[in-house]
Amino acid sequence: MIDDTEESKIKKQLQNKSDTPIKKHLKATEINYRRNRESNYTEKITELDQSFDYSNHKNHYWSDPEFSILYGTPLYDAVSPSQKIALNHLFWVGGYNLTAASEVNTALYNQVTGSVFYNIGGYETLCHELDVETSQERHHIHAFRTIGNMTEMAILGKVIVGDPLTGNESKVIQKGLVGRLSPGPIRQLFGFNWGSTPFLASQYYALRFIANMLLKLTEYSRSQYFRKLEKKGEFIPSPTAVSHYHFLDESFHTTTSLLIAQELYKDFPKPTAYEKFMANFSIYMMQLTILNGLSAGAVASFSPDQLFVIPLVYKILRSPLFGMSTQEALFWIERCFCHEHEGLHLNLKYHQRLISELCRFFDKLDYTWPINREMRVMATGGSISKAIQNNTKFFHKFSKSVVRENTY
Repeated sequence: MIDDTEESKIKKQLQNKSDTPIKKHLKATEINYRRNRESNYTEKITELDQSFDYSNHKNHYWSDPEFSILYGTPLYDAVSPSQKIALNHLFWVGGYNLTAASEVNTALYNQVTGSVFYNIGGYETLCHELDVETSQERHHIHAFRTIGNMTEMAILGKVIVGDPLTGNESKVIQKGLVGRLSPGPIRQLFGFNWGSTPFLASQYYALRFIANMLLKLTEYSRSQYFRKLEKKGEFIPSPTAVSHYHFLDESFHTTTSLLIAQELYKDFPKPTAYEKFMANFSIYMMQLTILNGLSAGAVASFSPDQLFVIPLVYKILRSPLFGMSTQEALFWIERCFCHEHEGLHLNLKYHQRLISELCRFFDKLDYTWPINREMRVMATGGSISKAIQNNTKFFHKFSKSVVRENTY
């Protein structure tokens, strides 16, 4: 992956400097903050959000075809060209629905951790950057949900992938990356800890970096797709442009995560045994709940399919887009999720790419347990045979419950 984002530019600018490590990361923060303030990517996203009309973009792919629900499965090979485009659009909707929920988490924990850094003193520019990022996230969230809901209404007749714009943030938080990290009481404990000490406030950004890299797996390619269309002078769908400008906006956020997680924590006293435990426990839980699987129906998704993808695909197959009966839908779900196919092998490549990036990142944190430094739990989830076994086991229960519901 060629990296031309803000974090790589800042690293190059800081090379061969004689500053101390602390001065280096403060200087990098200043550069990142200035460039973020001078950019207009969020404004462009807002403009695209306000002018979006699905009918103007419905006949175009919004990314490379591999970023489509069910890509590489037997069903994908059998559907019509218009259905393939719809599956491409629904993949965008599903991915950015999760991104929106995670950015609700980000807006909350930017404030929680920022208050810790502000109270210490000397990190005012960093706190300003976190405030800017929080403001940007709110614009991103609105764009993702507006475009997503309009797209679903046009394709499916109702919103089933995302959430209606109800304003219920507590519900959305539970679907974000941190919200899915652990059961309620443990999640609340993590939140309390991130707002309690400088080290733990810094460590939160190791988790945020994982979220940044998960998004980058798909968004880098979407940005390249935008550039390809732009170079050829071809029509650029608004959701493609939103992905491109969000990728550029998020490069500032990724830089922030990297600087805090890898450098800022070294400014503070060595972590206590409790702080080390809680930091490692949160990373372990991230592996266990978010990164411990291999989806057969969605590229660059590493949560088990039974959590989101299989129930979602069933609803899509029963919708007007496909108009399948219960038995037809279950037949195709069994073929797509319980047998080996091209899509699983493609997702394994994305899994290997991400685990390599994360191992390189965590190797630089001196407090991590080996199971986290080497991403061992995530590695065990990178198994096609295990994914098929888990899906087959879930499918038997799922199919019985669906048949029972349609009987009465």
